[in-house]
Amino acid sequence: MSEITKAIQALCAEKNLSYDAVMETIEAALAAAYRKDFGNKQQNIKVKFDPETADIQSWDVKTVVPDVDPDVLEKAQEELSARREQAREANRELTEAETADLPRFNPKLEMMLADAKQIDKKAKIGMVLEIPLQITHEFGRMAAQTAKQVIIQKIREAERTMVFGDFKTQEGQLITGTIQRVEGRKVLIDLGKITGILPSDQQIFNEHYRPGARLKMYVVSVEMTTRGPEIILSRSHPNMVRAIFVEEIPEVASGRIEIKGIARDAGFRSKVAVATSDESIDPIGSCIGQRGSRITTIITELGGEKIDIIQHSDDPAQYITKALSPAKVIGVELNEAEKMARVMVAPEQYSLAIGRGGQNVRLASELTGWKINVTQPEGVAEPAVEAVSETEVSGEKVEEAPAEQANAE
Repeated sequence: MSEITKAIQALCAEKNLSYDAVMETIEAALAAAYRKDFGNKQQNIKVKFDPETADIQSWDVKTVVPDVDPDVLEKAQEELSARREQAREANRELTEAETADLPRFNPKLEMMLADAKQIDKKAKIGMVLEIPLQITHEFGRMAAQTAKQVIIQKIREAERTMVFGDFKTQEGQLITGTIQRVEGRKVLIDLGKITGILPSDQQIFNEHYRPGARLKMYVVSVEMTTRGPEIILSRSHPNMVRAIFVEEIPEVASGRIEIKGIARDAGFRSKVAVATSDESIDPIGSCIGQRGSRITTIITELGGEKIDIIQHSDDPAQYITKALSPAKVIGVELNEAEKMARVMVAPEQYSLAIGRGGQNVRLASELTGWKINVTQPEGVAEPAVEAVSETEVSGEKVEEAPAEQANAE
């Protein structure tokens, strides 16, 4: 094995790149160096490098196209310039459809049939010709510098592409990162190979993001930009709750328990509707775990956010009743046409059904997809003073206070 091959393999190991990707980079750099010292702008140079012998072969690669009269090409170029000027005056870009009728010829990539036949008598339209080129002496200093710049650029691009591919597969999943620093309203997260972004609208407003702390986050999107991969993370996305359930509850991960819906007020409370077709499984009990072990882990991961686990039902009235938990519901009247539900509760349950700031009824409405109007029996006045109720939810005491109104959209 030559020293060059060893060096390439060491580079592959250091940058976590494939051998073929590095070889393509080296050959692209040598093509740029050849063009700098020996070639011209009208050549489409291809280089083959043998790392064992350090031999270099080069070709000018052309695609054979029909002959076009030079005068026709000149007129087509003039017409193209005129159309571009008209488009510029109209403050728009010229579309490809507007130039499709003009003859085209790219001397860098193409060769007319008549010229091709002088090189290869068997040449025909559509054939790709590889015309051998000679390297008469060693590359000069400027060519070597050009090759170095191309190698650095191409390796960076290859690294970015590989990182993008790795993280693209994690889109919609949980990822653990270390808080790097806070810049304005966004938080930068160290993900190892790259830095992710936790925007302000994806943060939980009452969480404090201290540099050095490790957090689980939901990968919202992974996009390639001009500056490399951009990874948008979230702590407030509803699907983060789903991802944590999948991670912490084996029955959910296996599909034996299905999450039918999630409504979330990030940092405060989430309602999760679950169901199962396996009669041997208690979906709510499985999610809570023995003595609340599973739900406690989930609550901890979410920074203390309360979780209401709801039994899903295909009966809207029953589903709405369960969704308003922990409040006890007396009755439900449904307006199918407007998808509106009038829910009656006892006076002592009214504030609990509404929740502090209308949170409980709002989340129930979001979870079920029904507009919910909470009322009390006729003749009973709504509480004039804000009342506070306590109830047992997921093994923890939580307080609920009424909102100013009892409607949730």
